[in-house]
Amino acid sequence: METEIPALLRAREMVAPERFTFHSSRMRMKHVTKEELAAMDADSDRCALELSDGRVDVMGYACLVAIMAMGLGYHRQSQARLHGITVANGNPAPVVTSAGALVDGLKALGAKRIALVAPYMKPLTELVVSYIRNEGMEVSDWRALEIPDNLAVAAHDPMNLPEIVKSMNTDDVDVVVLSACVQMPSLPAVSMAEAITGKPVLTAAIATTWQMLRALDLNTRVPGGGRLLSGAY
Repeated sequence: METEIPALLRAREMVAPERFTFHSSRMRMKHVTKEELAAMDADSDRCALELSDGRVDVMGYACLVAIMAMGLGYHRQSQARLHGITVANGNPAPVVTSAGALVDGLKALGAKRIALVAPYMKPLTELVVSYIRNEGMEVSDWRALEIPDNLAVAAHDPMNLPEIVKSMNTDDVDVVVLSACVQMPSLPAVSMAEAITGKPVLTAAIATTWQMLRALDLNTRVPGGGRLLSGAY
């Protein structure tokens, strides 16, 4: 969240007049387990309140699996609750989640079948797969990289991803989700993965940036952001 989304917004500043500042309030998590994710999600209300004090224009909840581990369709409940906190604080701001943004981005691209790469352990990745299937899309192939430590997820080399994608069956999919996690870097590999597969490539960070721009009623063209950030959606 704190690396790739600012990078995408900087790239947008090269082609559009708007300028952005980036502010964050952090929820604690060290190990990507269901228990720590639930504790982190419970702390999201505090973060929304703190950021609302700064009168930001849009907020993004930056952990996809924390939302998806809380139950099917939970992103809608989370977004409504957190937005309610900003309203009650007198500084209303739209709230997007990376989980909801990924779902909405896939639907915008017309995805019916996808392939997906996630850094999580297999049980958590299966929760993500089930969550997406519940939203009406089939996950025909997926890879769990099984990285349990949150900082190790951030340190994963994004240039490993093209080779991982090559090992997957992407012939019959509409979209490849290169990183179903805003913590796992992937931006440098997006164009390579699109060239390898011939399919639109989406990441949680790209989808979150797209959803934030839409919430701000701004054009969604961002160089290097893949098909979703071509400005056509």
